[in-house]
Amino acid sequence: MKRIISLMISALIMIALVGCSGNESVSGEKKEDKKLTTVKVGYMPNYASLNTVVAGMKTDSFKEEGIKVKLVEFADGPTIIAALESGSIDIGYIGPGAHVLPIQGKADIFAFSQLGNGDEVIGNVKKGVKSINDLKGKTIAVAPGTSSETILNLTLAEAGLTQDDVKLMNMDASAIVTAMISGSVDAVATWSPNTIAIKKEMGKDVVMLSNNKRYADKSPSIASWVVKPGYSDKNKDLLERFTRGLFKGMDYRVDHLNKVAEWVAKEIAVDPKSVLDQTGDGEWITTKELVKRIKDGTLEAYYQKQEENFVEAGRLKKKEMRPVKDYVLFDNMLNAAN
Repeated sequence: MKRIISLMISALIMIALVGCSGNESVSGEKKEDKKLTTVKVGYMPNYASLNTVVAGMKTDSFKEEGIKVKLVEFADGPTIIAALESGSIDIGYIGPGAHVLPIQGKADIFAFSQLGNGDEVIGNVKKGVKSINDLKGKTIAVAPGTSSETILNLTLAEAGLTQDDVKLMNMDASAIVTAMISGSVDAVATWSPNTIAIKKEMGKDVVMLSNNKRYADKSPSIASWVVKPGYSDKNKDLLERFTRGLFKGMDYRVDHLNKVAEWVAKEIAVDPKSVLDQTGDGEWITTKELVKRIKDGTLEAYYQKQEENFVEAGRLKKKEMRPVKDYVLFDNMLNAAN
């Protein structure tokens, strides 16, 4: 009898242990975490690209929406959109230059991020580039199809020049920094943190010729979050939940710029000071302000002006222009904001 009782007690203990361990997987991951939907997010390694999504991750805003974010790094917006098309990521962040692709039907914009001020054209003083007018005939490094090409075209136009009046060297983002510091080029058009790295390394030997703020009235420097066409139709609820998590991160960021900068620095494994220097690269608004700009038509006007600028710059044919509402999902933003 005692043996039977002992066996029964042992069995009850084993059942209890199995019940306790049932909340965790072999890897130690809790069952509740297994219920989270993983969303692969393409980003660029800078504060502007990462601040809202990292803030949402660190404050559990995405987790509250049943989402686990997996970050995937890219060098630029066009590459991110190509990754969306291939299916290697679900969602991506793009800067101003890559917005020509959503207009052409290669992506849908589901959330506005910010108006940026992180792009600059920088001249090498030792190479005789001290002003915009000095760019004629000079060798300039640029990443084609990105915001750096947009800022370069605006800068050249101010001096009465076109790309035919200079020698362009097409490079990826990391190569531009090396080319400028080594003296291989006379000027560069690039974005933060490349601009910060160049100025820090070269000091008085470089001069900032122009930036987004200089052309804010002519060319709003828009950054946005995108998905591939049709994604929102198949994943309406998921996209809305992701956007809601993103907006919660956006609102947290407004009052915690430096704290979020520290989180971003840790995420991309760089010196926190270099990321703190980037907190001035954009206009950081709240969800409430974003909703206001949607309802009064300001946001739509930003994107419309951007289309017109692409046509004027020769990057978009007039026949390719289409209504902003065809590729910017304003309803998704408004639903997520409620």
